[in-house]
Amino acid sequence: MNIRVKFKKYGVMKFVGHLDLMRYFQKSIRRAGIDIAYSGGFSPHQVMSFAAPLSLGATSDGEYFDMEVNATLRSSEAVLRLNETMAEGIEVVSYRRLSDSDKNAMSIVAAADYRLGIRDGQEAWDAKEALNRFYRQPKEILVTKKTKKGEKTIDIKPLIYAFQADSTEGRPSYYLKVCTGSSDNLKPELALMAFYEFLGEKLAPSSILLHRLDIYGKTKDALVSLGEMGEDIE
Repeated sequence: MNIRVKFKKYGVMKFVGHLDLMRYFQKSIRRAGIDIAYSGGFSPHQVMSFAAPLSLGATSDGEYFDMEVNATLRSSEAVLRLNETMAEGIEVVSYRRLSDSDKNAMSIVAAADYRLGIRDGQEAWDAKEALNRFYRQPKEILVTKKTKKGEKTIDIKPLIYAFQADSTEGRPSYYLKVCTGSSDNLKPELALMAFYEFLGEKLAPSSILLHRLDIYGKTKDALVSLGEMGEDIE
């Protein structure tokens, strides 16, 4: 039986990396008494896999991992037990049973959306008007991306599904929905830095406040939140 767990990550836990977070949940699952399945062989391990790893230093309302269990509790009880083992900064939101036809979260991730802010010290302007010139009007957005083999120029516009700007207390904040997956993947920071470069401003990655809202999988021709797949266990 396959289970999908959704959780939030915030506060000081944003500084915990992906591998440490995996180990954290492995211990929490044991403490919560979840009957998780183990692989065979000489070094058995819990059968679980995470969707797209979150950047270090980012917070999130929508993180996911799938696990295989031998038997399961009701969804409400499983969420309660898991949260009793959690440190401040991690909150389990849902625990849903997947059908046999539902694919692993890692294999179907296709997009993610984010809220991005800018730390103090960055100049503010009419971001909505500027974004219209940068994103909506041009047919392509060319940026230089560093790879293991060097640098290459790519068009990131097809990888951006939504790009919006809001003004909070005179300082712009942004909503971005971008392609996320194993084949095509765009970091939202790269798109925002390209936008500022278009306006003649240099934006350091360390000045970007990144918050992920949700992760989406592609089913047929639609993007669906990973949290909407499966069903609660009554």
